[in-house]
Amino acid sequence: MPLLTSMHWGVYEVDTSESGTPKLKPFTGDPDPSPIGLHALSQDVQRMRVRRPAVRKSWLEHGPGAAPELRGREPFVEVEWDVALDLVAKEIDRVRRAHGNQAIFGGSYGWASAGRFHHAQSQVHRFLNSLGGYVRHTDSYSLGAGRVLMPHIFLGIDELFVSHTDWNTLEEHTELFVAFGGVPAKNAQVAAGGTSEHRIPGALRRMAERGTRFINISPVRDDLDTGAAIDWIPIRPNTDTALMLGIAHTLYVNNWHDQAFIERYCKGFERFAPYLVGQIDGQPKDAAWASAITGIGSDTIENLARAMATHRTMLNIAFALQRADHGEQPYWMIVTLAAMLGQLGLPGGGVGIGYGATNTIGSPHVRFKGPTLGQGDNAVSAFIPVARIADCLLNPGSTFQYNGKTHTYPEIRLVYWAGGNPFHHHQDLNRLLEAWQRPETIVVQEQFWTATAKLSDVVLPATTTLERDDLGYANRESHMIAMRQVTDRTGEARDDYDIFADIADRLGAREAFTENRTSRQWIEKMYEDSRSNAAAEGIEMPGFDNFWQQGVVEFAPNPKPVIMLEDFRRDPDAHPLKTPSGKIEVFSDVIAGFGYDDCGGHPAWHEPVEWLGSDKASEFPLHLLSDQPKTRLHSQLDPSPHSQAEKIQGRQPVTIHPEDAAARGIGDGDIVRLFNERGSCLAGAVVCDDIAAGVLRLSTGAWFDPDLEAALGGVERHGNPNVLTVDRGASQLSQGCIAQTCLVEVEPFGGELPAIAAHSPPRLI
Repeated sequence: MPLLTSMHWGVYEVDTSESGTPKLKPFTGDPDPSPIGLHALSQDVQRMRVRRPAVRKSWLEHGPGAAPELRGREPFVEVEWDVALDLVAKEIDRVRRAHGNQAIFGGSYGWASAGRFHHAQSQVHRFLNSLGGYVRHTDSYSLGAGRVLMPHIFLGIDELFVSHTDWNTLEEHTELFVAFGGVPAKNAQVAAGGTSEHRIPGALRRMAERGTRFINISPVRDDLDTGAAIDWIPIRPNTDTALMLGIAHTLYVNNWHDQAFIERYCKGFERFAPYLVGQIDGQPKDAAWASAITGIGSDTIENLARAMATHRTMLNIAFALQRADHGEQPYWMIVTLAAMLGQLGLPGGGVGIGYGATNTIGSPHVRFKGPTLGQGDNAVSAFIPVARIADCLLNPGSTFQYNGKTHTYPEIRLVYWAGGNPFHHHQDLNRLLEAWQRPETIVVQEQFWTATAKLSDVVLPATTTLERDDLGYANRESHMIAMRQVTDRTGEARDDYDIFADIADRLGAREAFTENRTSRQWIEKMYEDSRSNAAAEGIEMPGFDNFWQQGVVEFAPNPKPVIMLEDFRRDPDAHPLKTPSGKIEVFSDVIAGFGYDDCGGHPAWHEPVEWLGSDKASEFPLHLLSDQPKTRLHSQLDPSPHSQAEKIQGRQPVTIHPEDAAARGIGDGDIVRLFNERGSCLAGAVVCDDIAAGVLRLSTGAWFDPDLEAALGGVERHGNPNVLTVDRGASQLSQGCIAQTCLVEVEPFGGELPAIAAHSPPRLI
């Protein structure tokens, strides 16, 4: 077995046979390997590495809070490690003594490393907990609305991820697969912890070959590819809830729904039905009503209902649909629609929450708890929903609603960020730029000179996955990988663990953080813990030394089909859900009791703050979708040749329908300016009929490249859509991000193209 390593895009083989320089190759055991990680060692990527500790000039000379408006505009001074560690330890101690640990925000995001020990999110949270705690974030940009809603009404998201009916069962039993938002294979290139067997393109192809009919309900045609013909139904973005209501009404009035299933397995349908038929507001949610909102013909809506009721049907919904204003509603409604069809718990029928979102969803492998680094206990109770960071920094002391309770934004003096790039994930980046000036100190532990690193006060260089030992594993994946170090460390980069251990030592907390273990001892402990967990599920794994020597453990597929809610359907009393009633909650008394006007007790249509049916569309008549890119994960490896090859004159491509392009004098390959009242950015036009008229698609992840000398950050030069997106919560229930609710206009860009600085390191002195 060759030397293997694991990244979020897959397992890769390490080849040193030609020149002695490591080269990454696809894993021979992967039926559809992703090319993204092959470029992790490219010179274009390495050029952006942080090589030495660096401190912003004003902060170094004048201390915390000095000239925050110069973040991103003035040079960094490179310093020795001991100097940097002393400065950071002193600042943490100052803030916690003067203002308490509730003045420290620990920022991170879970995609920094596929390795389970050098998982930056776990490391920074464990470190700050060892010092007395920190203000944390909860939920995720990917699933902010869904994570809060789903435990109330169905299954929690984490349980859903590992409970989906496996692809083999879908292949054998599913007659009709209806995808709200597609099944984008580009998204399924990844899994948190690493993927080893990319199964989704092959699974979709085999289902089509066996006769499954696929319907893609989406503004985008090409986010579902089975190698065969697909029925594409373009829909106005953010109107899927209305479409599902129209289908549900058709099922109900024709008595095509499964009343017996509803009575046995659901709670509250009788309180939803009056809304559905119009007894509450005088408006039946029929096909004609839904047609006027969605742009889909009423005959098509009625035919969809008939097809769903007469075939073994799997309904699937993309993550993107809940990243919208009132994003809870399409998730609640698709669960309700699946309950009305009565196929939940049957092979090949029911509902999928994110088939195609990550590779692990629909895996046939047995679940067990893999290697995990404990984060300890947080003594600070204050938190924020992850997408409310700008609100928190701009409005300390103000209150916000979240999941039925009132909370207060703390006043943050120190931001410590390790793993993640908020100037990629967050919305309305010009607003975040303003908020980013409020903290007195921003410390970033990073591998690359991202926008977040450039906009900080202290930058500590961290090693990459390929520069350290680790364990690669994702729940229900087919392999666990011994991630042995592949390359020497770049510059003076150190492991996150060692950085935190040395700062903790200066603050008297080394033992609390390390438990007197080295990195290797932690890796061995985590492996042996997961080995015990596997044994409890009947899975045998070798001892650590044998595992480390052989480099990989392969897990056989579960001999028993995985069918979501199979036990619940067989006996709901013996296998209740974790909802308050133990059943599927079409009506939630708990949510109704919160009294929110933007998320009531049952699924409903709420008009988004901006959409193609709103008055605002007269000024900004195009709906912008900002999806996951196909050439990188979020913003990772954006400087790589693979990511750059997709770009047009160095800018991220934006897809535009031929009618919209012709009306604006835009040709294929032109540089265009997208704009609204929040900001503007440049992109390269791709004129294509794979997108609905009135809709644009600009994928995320182009490294943020503002002109900080201009008002509102000037025109963003690289194609980052989040200068345009809305920064407000999906509802009072979840406060999730609503990136997919965004109206813009686009025009040809005239004049000399500005240079792109995103892929150049800052000035260093």
